[in-house]
Amino acid sequence: MKFVDEIILKVFAGNGGDGVVRWHANRNNPKGGPAGGNGGRGGDVLIRAVRDNSLLSKYRGNNVFKAGHGGAGGKSSLHGLDGENVVIDLPIGSVVTLKEKGKTFELLSEGEEYIVLRGGHGGLGNEHFKSSTNVSPTESTQGKSGERDILEVELKLIADIGLVGYPNAGKSSLLNALTNAKAKVGNYAFTTLDPNLGNLFGYIIADIPGIIEGASTGKGLGHKFLKHINRTKTLIFCISVEQEDPISAYRALFDELVKYDRAMAELPFVIALTKADMASEEEVAKFVKDLREVTDKVYPISIYDDEILKTFADEIIIFLRSLAK
Repeated sequence: MKFVDEIILKVFAGNGGDGVVRWHANRNNPKGGPAGGNGGRGGDVLIRAVRDNSLLSKYRGNNVFKAGHGGAGGKSSLHGLDGENVVIDLPIGSVVTLKEKGKTFELLSEGEEYIVLRGGHGGLGNEHFKSSTNVSPTESTQGKSGERDILEVELKLIADIGLVGYPNAGKSSLLNALTNAKAKVGNYAFTTLDPNLGNLFGYIIADIPGIIEGASTGKGLGHKFLKHINRTKTLIFCISVEQEDPISAYRALFDELVKYDRAMAELPFVIALTKADMASEEEVAKFVKDLREVTDKVYPISIYDDEILKTFADEIIIFLRSLAK
């Protein structure tokens, strides 16, 4: 199923039920007294955060949501039934904008719930209008229309770690090796067209599709996925030994992130020097030395060396735990 991170939903709250004119005869009032009940309230539209990043794709062919209408009032002062609410489940990390109202909601934790549209109030039955000066009212009111709007939903993945790097930097291979994910891998640029997720001992890793220079201004695929990076708690910059100048590659990549969102400059990070098996020990040592100009947390990685991967995974867990203190 294709990953979807943006969708338009058409949503309708329920209309209120109509009030009615009814009469109830009794021994004291043979002509009958007013006994028309009020209409029920229309159902509301709610959004709720759930753990399912693939959920938006399920709404592509079914993007209309309608709450139930309120029932009409009844005789003997009976109120109409309230309409059923409709709850729209959305992935954690969704940003929901009501196009007409201009309101925005963010769903950041599982189970978080908001009422986004209100159902219409029920109409009033003739009993409501009874008074000392109007003992036999013949008036009633119709129910009010429920609110309606267009929901623009944009998913920004929330992850503990974001893997970022240029196309073909080995991000998907690293994700697969660390988490047993099944991300597509190929020896060409833009293998990853959608974000992939993996689980490293309870920490979520997101493999973000490759960034290129100019991504922050809309070039390549990167701009579409930069929004997912600024929701991560930490970053792993994947810099391949195939780069002629890894330190320049890191700085150019970092600049693209900061151009998109200055707050990314404050995110903690480490550098994974990927495909270390494709360079000599001397070359790897030089690259590590150069990259340590920006951080001491530089790790040469080979997905074919289980011991290196285990050590790297342990270091990442320690790093993440230190951030939580």
